[in-house]
Amino acid sequence: MKDLPLAEVYRLIEPGPVVLLATAHKGRANVMAMSWHMMVEFTPPLIACIVSGADFSFTALRATRECVIAIPAVDLAEKVVAVGNCSGRDTDKFATIGLTPRPAAEVGAPLIAECFANLECRVIETRLVNRFNLFVLEAVKAWRDPAQKNPRTIHHRGYGAFAVDGEVLKIASRMP
Repeated sequence: MKDLPLAEVYRLIEPGPVVLLATAHKGRANVMAMSWHMMVEFTPPLIACIVSGADFSFTALRATRECVIAIPAVDLAEKVVAVGNCSGRDTDKFATIGLTPRPAAEVGAPLIAECFANLECRVIETRLVNRFNLFVLEAVKAWRDPAQKNPRTIHHRGYGAFAVDGEVLKIASRMP
């Protein structure tokens, strides 16, 4: 074994696919790239996520208590990185990057048409926001694009490196 700098630990524990978090506040939609999230419960589907207080989306999420988690496939990787490399404070990311907002059914934030799945979410827990910027969301409506068959997700490995979903293993399990 060899020492690993603590600043690189997150690269080993990244929890899941990079997603896009869409919000809308004061008549303005925004989107950010996010990889710090995790499932908390199956039913109802609860998702915890970290949104930095420095992010433009933080203010919208805290004020409206709703968002959309849109899950992009690998063909959107360059747009996902572009979303993460600019701020909604001074950029209309939907127009600039070429993403299509669509009306959601249950929340004011938009769905993202190019993503293979969209989860309309409401914030249900904020006790850890002040200390850790951690929001707990409940998915209240889920959408899937049937035209996107077997989408492959991207996973952030840190410093501009991404892994792409690959081989699927089927192993008997009692988990759903």
